[in-house]
Amino acid sequence: MTERKIIHIDMDAFYASVEQRDNPELRGKPVAVGHAEQRGVVSAASYEARRYGVRSAMSSQKAKKLCPSLIFVPGRISVYKEVSAQIHEIFRSYTDLIEPLSLDEAFLDVTHNKPNISLAVDIAKEIKQRIRTELNLIASAGISYNKFLAKIASDYRKPDGLCTIHPDQALEFIAQLPIESFWGIGPVTAQRMHSIGIHKGADLQQCNPDMLTQLFGKAGSLYYDFARGIDLRPVEPFHIRKSVGCEHTLEKDVSTTSSAIIELYHVATELVGRLKRSGFSGTTLTLKIKFYDFKQITRSLTQEKEFTTLDDILPIAKQLLKEVDFTMKPIRLIGLSISNPKEEIIPSGESWRQLELDFKEEKYRDK
Repeated sequence: MTERKIIHIDMDAFYASVEQRDNPELRGKPVAVGHAEQRGVVSAASYEARRYGVRSAMSSQKAKKLCPSLIFVPGRISVYKEVSAQIHEIFRSYTDLIEPLSLDEAFLDVTHNKPNISLAVDIAKEIKQRIRTELNLIASAGISYNKFLAKIASDYRKPDGLCTIHPDQALEFIAQLPIESFWGIGPVTAQRMHSIGIHKGADLQQCNPDMLTQLFGKAGSLYYDFARGIDLRPVEPFHIRKSVGCEHTLEKDVSTTSSAIIELYHVATELVGRLKRSGFSGTTLTLKIKFYDFKQITRSLTQEKEFTTLDDILPIAKQLLKEVDFTMKPIRLIGLSISNPKEEIIPSGESWRQLELDFKEEKYRDK
């Protein structure tokens, strides 16, 4: 059986780097993509800004306190999409097995590649060089025999990183990893693992699979496999749409039911528009609430009938809102999403579309 050759390409500070590339006056300076006003949020930060502790998803006010010289620029999503398409043209010179995760990262299966280059690391070097010379941007690349390890490798030496994890090095490499570096382990899961003595990959490697499944459900068996360098998931060229959602950061925190319902109506109206444009529908409606202190909760309801119209969505959204006590904790953000489609929708043709799951934890993730 041929050993797989997987590359994970991750653009470094993508949005901010595009802005610095297109505006020479921003180069070498701390830049945040977002809005500087009172309710603004940082969408992306340059590496110069990160040295001050500025991170994505941080409030603009906090970012300015950390870095008084921070320069805010509005996001240009259409430009980022165009640049992403150019990056994918480079990818297609080597393989058609490309699985985009977002505008700025993707997996490539180069086991059988178009130029017939034997070493995946040589392909990764070429891709990085072409992105630098043709687009004047910097990318990091991770190379391994599966997606889990390739993803970890691309994060290992950022920015402008290049890291290969060979099969004979995998277990030793995984053993020294902090548990937070494992794909799919967020802060809450990491805290639970710490409470039972799991701090590094070596600790996870000692765990019984039944115990992990009992504690973490289906994800437990995934963690068990990852700890042993096992990940059989293929690189999938097309994403199956799983969810459509949207969210609004409010102009002012709200603590009254009437104000919250008005904001909920606006979010629901936008969601209906997104559903119509995408042709998507699903049977689960999820309400997301972020409070003034940035803590957040979700409430969901699944029904037999699919959600497609405002008349379908708004009454259930109001019902979910009744389950939330915000009288003492004002609301900062309201979001709604539809998921759990009865029929899976697969994009046709050679194009791809980024998932419109606005609640995804990684959406505003600095790289």
